[in-house]
Amino acid sequence: MPFNTAAADARAAVVHVLGAWAGLVSEERRLPPPARDPRALAAFLQLHLDWLCRHPAAPDASREAAGLVRTARRVAEPDRHRRAPVGTCPETGCPGTLRARVLPGGAGEGSTDVRCDADRSHRWSAGEWVRLGQRVREKAASAPAPGGPARRTAPAWLTAADISTLWKVAPGSVYRMASEQGWRRRGHQGRTYYHEGDVLRTLDARRRPGPAD
Repeated sequence: MPFNTAAADARAAVVHVLGAWAGLVSEERRLPPPARDPRALAAFLQLHLDWLCRHPAAPDASREAAGLVRTARRVAEPDRHRRAPVGTCPETGCPGTLRARVLPGGAGEGSTDVRCDADRSHRWSAGEWVRLGQRVREKAASAPAPGGPARRTAPAWLTAADISTLWKVAPGSVYRMASEQGWRRRGHQGRTYYHEGDVLRTLDARRRPGPAD
């Protein structure tokens, strides 16, 4: 098994930071220090947590501990946040690039959003993602091709997993709607893709409130 340098660095950081705070506790409370081991240090600090919370340096301890948690989580779960480039930001005059962030989980559990790296206010939720994609493609198509007119926008195609994640719909319901509504589809490398226009029409109709009784 290859040596995990990131994990070793994270462990060293845990020992260093927790060791420093354990040293403060043991010195000011005149107690023997714990072993320089992550579990022993954490157990020692947990035992004296009430005292440490009343210490003037408690905010610093909290910030440093939170930093350790973030670092350890990135090492332990490197794919926790999957990020994928989407395209250029469609907002007028914005030079930013959009990236989709997907947290793990099945339908109704994971979450997805798209953010601009130039302006934090340019942010779209999962339910807005497909329409955002249309805007991104329209912006790209409006730019004239080198030596020619503007390019034509091609439709997007979505898998059942994409639809399930974006609209929080069970996969079985996606397949049923595709069959009942006659969504256009195409296959590629063993996977089925559905036309985004058909998907939007069906799901928009499901969200639209019906006439008052």
